[in-house]
Amino acid sequence: SLLVLTLAEFLLFYLISDFIAARYGAPVSLAATPEAAYKPWLFAAVLTLLNSTFGLYDWEWTQGLRSLLLRIVGAFVIAGIVLELGAQWLPALFAQGAEFFAAMAMALSTSVLIRLLFMEAGKTDLFKKHILVLGAGSRAARIEEMIESGEARGLTVVGYLPLGSAHHFVPATRVLASDESLYETALRHGAEEIVVAVRERRGGGLPMAELLECKLRGLHILDLPALFERQLGILPLESLNAGWMIFSDGFTQGSGRDAVKRLFDLVISGALLLATLPIMLLVMLLIRLESRGSVFYTQERVGQFGKPFTIYKFRSMFSDAEKDGLPVWARLNDDRTTRVGRFIRRTRIDELPQILNVFLGQMSFVGPRPERPYFVDELAAQIPYYHARHSVKPGITGWAQVRFPYGASVDDAMNKLQYDLYYVKNHSLFLDLMVLLQTAQVVVLGKGVR
Repeated sequence: SLLVLTLAEFLLFYLISDFIAARYGAPVSLAATPEAAYKPWLFAAVLTLLNSTFGLYDWEWTQGLRSLLLRIVGAFVIAGIVLELGAQWLPALFAQGAEFFAAMAMALSTSVLIRLLFMEAGKTDLFKKHILVLGAGSRAARIEEMIESGEARGLTVVGYLPLGSAHHFVPATRVLASDESLYETALRHGAEEIVVAVRERRGGGLPMAELLECKLRGLHILDLPALFERQLGILPLESLNAGWMIFSDGFTQGSGRDAVKRLFDLVISGALLLATLPIMLLVMLLIRLESRGSVFYTQERVGQFGKPFTIYKFRSMFSDAEKDGLPVWARLNDDRTTRVGRFIRRTRIDELPQILNVFLGQMSFVGPRPERPYFVDELAAQIPYYHARHSVKPGITGWAQVRFPYGASVDDAMNKLQYDLYYVKNHSLFLDLMVLLQTAQVVVLGKGVR
């Protein structure tokens, strides 16, 4: 639904620019200035990109009207500055004067209106997928928790159908009692999907013949990990097993995918090294002026397939931050950081030297964050499948970084691993681009900083 919103809004921005140009723009001969044909495309692209940066294609803006308006105003102010600068440099490609103000006013009104309609549509069951949950135990309770937290967007649970057990972990009012077949029960309640949330499946624990009938009659059957993968972008550790990981789709590596990703990393890292060189030189000077020690902070990290490498960052802490020699988890409002360090952490500038790691092939732009060997050994001993995250190159940013707050404990690492496993299973160039866009949002809104 969010992808539909993105595409629909891009198209509306294009039509608005085209409509306003015909009425307020100066007459333009496409034969004399053919580049003017790109004006509505650039207008739509800039606004869509800035809306994405401010999280307007994520679910967070649905938290309330104030959150929506703050994000839209921020996006349109920055977009207005970008478009105005573009008009100064390339007047044939960007709107000016009355055309600019009319297009921005209409686009702003459209953004607010389309989201208010989107929020109202989300309150109805008309566009939601109706699911029947098979089971009423602790696994089914995870679905109920997801509903209560507001994360079950696009779903309506028609009920929970218990299998034998008299002890239920879901509200009694949502438990279905039925003497009909599974298919007849699903049909009577208008279910389109059946989610299997049963722990014990061996020894006749599941009505396999009835599930097969439902599948052959057009109902979609999925298990709990697949539901959480689709809804939350995670793979829940308590529901995973090696067999599921081996036989499920995904978790595949390929030379073609690796080549495309490496080419992307090389081109972008080379361009960014040149573009950010002035910023990095300024940061190096500020770090040197504030505190003694090296401007860079180097650490050994665990890379792809467990191979160690040296990571580069700008030093954001005092030189004796780990004077006892033992690694320490970062803390909220960490008092070991310098004044310059707090700023470069909040803006993620401290991560810029890692572009060199990407250029050298030790990292990628998108992937699980690399951890220190000390923490990897500690976490792998406590968390199942932890080493699975090392099957892809580590990244400067990642799915876990844009979806979960900063992790500074074993429990946080377990939660982050659920996102990392989702990325390992589903990684693609499209997902990488989504992560990069959301990373821009994280930087702009200052999320997850310590």
